[in-house]
Amino acid sequence: MKNLVILGGGYGGMKILNELLPNHLPDDVKITLVDRVPYHCLKTEYYALAAGTISDKEIRVDFPVHDRLEVKYGEVIAVETSDRKVVMRDLEPIAYDELIIGLGCEDKYHDVPGADQFTYSIQSIEKSRLTYSVLNNLGPESVVGIVGAGLSGVELASELSESREDLNIKLFDRGQHILSSFPERLSKYVENWFEKNTVEIINNSNITKVEENVLYNHGEPIHCDVIVWTAGIQANKVVRNMDGEKDGMGRLVLTPLHHLPNDEHIFILGDCASLPHAPSAQLAEGQAEQIVEVLKRRWKGEQPPASFPQIKLKGILGSLGKKHGFGMMADRAITGRVARMLKTGILWMYKYHNG
Repeated sequence: MKNLVILGGGYGGMKILNELLPNHLPDDVKITLVDRVPYHCLKTEYYALAAGTISDKEIRVDFPVHDRLEVKYGEVIAVETSDRKVVMRDLEPIAYDELIIGLGCEDKYHDVPGADQFTYSIQSIEKSRLTYSVLNNLGPESVVGIVGAGLSGVELASELSESREDLNIKLFDRGQHILSSFPERLSKYVENWFEKNTVEIINNSNITKVEENVLYNHGEPIHCDVIVWTAGIQANKVVRNMDGEKDGMGRLVLTPLHHLPNDEHIFILGDCASLPHAPSAQLAEGQAEQIVEVLKRRWKGEQPPASFPQIKLKGILGSLGKKHGFGMMADRAITGRVARMLKTGILWMYKYHNG
């Protein structure tokens, strides 16, 4: 029996399972899924969990059940490619015939002293729960500093401003405008929303050091009762420690068929893969579909596809609290209630289809 091992039950790993199960897995192949928690987590909604506007259960989706799917719960330590096995903490190593690595990403602190020690995170469900605990135990008029005004920072700041109107929220961003990857018109729309909702934006910031309850912006100390870091990501440490060519985010460079150039049995999925687009759930799912096609042909003894078409992304949506939103759909900026309704509908469809 061949063993297909999937590291990580995120959007890409979940898509792999749904593409192969229940009827597209050959009789001589089994799947071992490895994850830290016993369910798929909707990572795009971690900001709302941290802000306290949704419950933990609302962002959990059960893994599928199949007699040739085994789910192991634990932490991956390393991948030993020469022996084809995955090293686990406090568990026996897992041997693989085909390996799909979708372990996601971690915060990148850009060598800012103290950032890893004195800030909170929303990069995992465990860290988001902790961030929720500290944010919602704050007293009135407490100061929350959010470092990084990309999509995650903006969504967290807006959701928290609705959840805790009594807090003083400061959003630090390096650029002239927040959401620098979006059109300026859209950035200004979000900035105006923050102004109306008393979230302070600190543009052109440069966080030089972090101490307990203190951010240093251009060397000047700013008191914060809680500091949340949303200022960059990098590939999971397991991937960063693997041999192979990597990009600036520690993601492994792949062939057009999504496997390592020197090992066709190791596929890299999602935030761990160096791809021409920014990491997203859509991108991971698009990769997953193409990886499944390679595996199906391999299991049948057929040649892999000569190439794949470029993965097409439908757009990106963000929320501004529960009633407003923003985003890009087919290169067109959308804002307001329509954008928020679209995001809510897409989330509902995903949970309905996978739950």
